[in-house]
Amino acid sequence: MAPAVPKIGFDRFIDLRWIVSAMNVRSGVGSIEDLIALLDAAGLSVAAKKKVRTILNRLWLEPRPELQEFASRAIAIRKARPDIDVSAFAWGMAIATYPFFGKVAEFVGRLSALQGDCSAAEVHRRMSEIYGEREGTYRMTNMVLQSQASWGAIERVEKGRRLIRLTGKSLSDQETVSWLIEAALRYQGRAMALATLQSTAVLYPFVFDQSLAYVVSRSAALELRVDGSSQQFVALQATG
Repeated sequence: MAPAVPKIGFDRFIDLRWIVSAMNVRSGVGSIEDLIALLDAAGLSVAAKKKVRTILNRLWLEPRPELQEFASRAIAIRKARPDIDVSAFAWGMAIATYPFFGKVAEFVGRLSALQGDCSAAEVHRRMSEIYGEREGTYRMTNMVLQSQASWGAIERVEKGRRLIRLTGKSLSDQETVSWLIEAALRYQGRAMALATLQSTAVLYPFVFDQSLAYVVSRSAALELRVDGSSQQFVALQATG
């Protein structure tokens, strides 16, 4: 039986600085006291701080067992390449850990693909179709959108009613690109067509600067498969 995953869970705004601090704790270059001090400085209530800590724990400090090694690889890549935009790692862990975050990202990516912007109301409508029309769905969608804005993916204008897609962040490091592709596969829960990876909606804030076929072929975590029509698909490497 597959392990249970949080259906929503991402119910608080998460500042990118908090992500960096949590990653530093996991990598051993920061302390939990540093993270607590950062949250204290944000003026969060006791209840809010507890919920933020829960999200940060699931993302970096205490990931689900099947994501432990995945998170550790992100830390190792960042240690080797500190110049890489940390938002890539924040995004990958969020979509792999929280399907709700991934679904918001997917809708923003799809709706903004043509004109570079979309209405927040349309994102809310799509999310309510999946998760139900309740106050919690609306509020948590807002929290994800606010977080994505903090991570440099979108700008919220007209008092949050409109979302402007910011210029995509170019990624050239093969390990990081491979890791992000793996995150998208973990979110999707199935193989993805190689031809669609470059424009997959859930990874809309990022632009990949190299042949993804080559990146996948060099990855120990990914594999290329060919179906009966000779179309290439990317999947997670089988284990066990």
